[in-house]
Amino acid sequence: MGSKYTKRYTEEFKRDAIALVDSSGKTVTAVARELGISSESLRGWYRKAKADRGEGAPGDLSSAERDELRLLRRQVREQQQTIEILKKATAFFVKENDR
Repeated sequence: MGSKYTKRYTEEFKRDAIALVDSSGKTVTAVARELGISSESLRGWYRKAKADRGEGAPGDLSSAERDELRLLRRQVREQQQTIEILKKATAFFVKENDR
């Protein structure tokens, strides 16, 4: 199982690691090994950076698009809750008027 501690890296470190992959011509795995970090972490950072530059695979979302999607999903969830509350209130008042 994984450790309880998740190491956090600064944005500057991530940018430098991505730049090293781009400039060195080495594989992501080789650069990750040199830096002493997980190759999967570096691969994720690299994939995200490429998507942000518009060089990602088709369907990859940029950070801005990901943030917007998160916001829109939250708004939809809140609106669905509001609709459910209004439906219940409507049903309540219809029953009250029938009395």
